[in-house]
Amino acid sequence: MDQTKVYDSNEFHDELIAITIKEVADILDERGYNAINQIVGYLMSGDPGYISSHKEARNKLTKYERSEILEVLVKKYLSK
Repeated sequence: MDQTKVYDSNEFHDELIAITIKEVADILDERGYNAINQIVGYLMSGDPGYISSHKEARNKLTKYERSEILEVLVKKYLSK
């Protein structure tokens, strides 16, 4: 391989957010919550109380702006 591969840092950022959303959803499911309802509640209200602190789920999700999370979700939905 003599060529340099160029990666888009936005793609990495979006993928990290997507992975985080999935991790948080799994944690919420593990705790018996409806992950979709809880994540939507957080995204709509901005209240981090919708996300359990179990296994740092709240900290993982709130390190991203809600608008960034919504953008990733919409991109993923529309790309399929």
